[in-house]
Amino acid sequence: MSARSNHAPPTGVRPLFQGLLYAAGPAPLAGVAGAGLTAGFFGWYTAVSHLHALLAFTDLVLAVALPLGLAACIAAWRGYANYLSWRTGISHRTALVLDAWSFLPVYLLWLPLLLLPFRVLPEGPVLIVTAALWGAVKLLAATRLNQTVREVTVTYLVTRIPLIIIALLGATLIGQRAGTHWAASHDLLLTVWGRWDAQHYIEIATGGYHGTNMAFFPLYPMLLAILGKFTGSHLVAGLIVSNVALYLGLLFFYKLVEHELHDRRVAYRAIFYISIFPTAIFFSAVYTESLFFALTVASFYYIRQRQWLLAGLIGACASATRVEGVLLFVPFAIEWWAAHRSGERISWRSVAGIALVPSGMLAYMGYLWVLVGDPLYFSHVQSHWHRHLAPPWVSVGNSIHLITHAHLPSSIAYQSIELVFTALMIAMLALGLRTLRTSYWVYMLLSIAIPLSTSSLMSMPRFALVLFPIFMVLAIWGRRPAVNNAVVAFSLPLLGLFTVLFADWYWIA
Repeated sequence: MSARSNHAPPTGVRPLFQGLLYAAGPAPLAGVAGAGLTAGFFGWYTAVSHLHALLAFTDLVLAVALPLGLAACIAAWRGYANYLSWRTGISHRTALVLDAWSFLPVYLLWLPLLLLPFRVLPEGPVLIVTAALWGAVKLLAATRLNQTVREVTVTYLVTRIPLIIIALLGATLIGQRAGTHWAASHDLLLTVWGRWDAQHYIEIATGGYHGTNMAFFPLYPMLLAILGKFTGSHLVAGLIVSNVALYLGLLFFYKLVEHELHDRRVAYRAIFYISIFPTAIFFSAVYTESLFFALTVASFYYIRQRQWLLAGLIGACASATRVEGVLLFVPFAIEWWAAHRSGERISWRSVAGIALVPSGMLAYMGYLWVLVGDPLYFSHVQSHWHRHLAPPWVSVGNSIHLITHAHLPSSIAYQSIELVFTALMIAMLALGLRTLRTSYWVYMLLSIAIPLSTSSLMSMPRFALVLFPIFMVLAIWGRRPAVNNAVVAFSLPLLGLFTVLFADWYWIA
């Protein structure tokens, strides 16, 4: 019997509450139960309390909402404590007591109700703050107990906090470029993250699809629209989505690299390198990069765990985020075939998982077919940005031509940056041929070939950011001190420069 079996939750015929009372004690159980009733009441109040003409109906909803809130909090408490105990080896009782603290912020939901006569505190922001504190307390406990969470959290904080400071100082001290969407100085802390394409996502979340913004896939602006109802700002909603997705993406990336290479140091280098990549500014901006990164890495992780259906569902979300998400179909099929040839049992879930991957893009194509009569309109509208299908050498040739014939130094700089990053991507592809698993390498090949075939190298530095196999290759080669020093020396100065330029409304990628 393993040592961890002593930490399993008590089993038997005891009812749920009696078992939790026995395991955790009365105070933690009462605290979580009270938080559940609070959540249920708050949900009822915000949803239907304004329907004064349907008092009987609202009373019925309250009678359902209270036990639902209670059951949800108890289930979340019990489930997370079980997971925490299993992952860290602490006793089940200790895990229950520790996690009970995370439910204390839920009681903040009473504030809008207590201050209702003064109408000074809307429910949406309080709900967001409550959820953030709830997650923060859980994260604090996990950080102390789990090395993976600790290393991801430290990497996230030491790379994001300096970027916030640099972006704010850049926009304040240097100033925003003339002729752009100028923001007042007191708004800069948030608006520096809403440049360029972020305006399209906010526009879609606010007013829906029309014109050229149909080039942007729907999942990210949909999340902005939903969360924006609680925050009161689609910009704030975008920042929450992007930064939460980045943290989850780093966590999955660490676990994926550790699973493949069985080396925590390589896993740590991988998440550090991607966090300091010159275009990592887009991970914290209102862009799809962090969400797409999290979804693709998570999909690969569950493919490798042979959880086919879950991997397919996540892959479907990726293909609803960016067109490149549909490429996950190919590595999914490669892994399916590898599993089949190795004698693994193949169930209907694996086939369903593969079929699910393109469903996100297909759903958007169906929407466009109904809306404008052209399911490929998202591709056709790319001509607005001077993109069209062409062989990869045409894109490279066009970039070289623009460098040699440009009259403005800024144009030469932009094209040179795009050409250099494209060359680096191709170099990593060559190095990865012998170091990466076939499914990763093929995914990297396709992800480089698609943007290379659009007659332009525009945004290639940003496309490289979400191509996570690049950073697996770098992390492997980073075992050599000279390579590690070169990666850091290349990335950090450019990240600082690109952050300032982006904050000042200069095009980066």
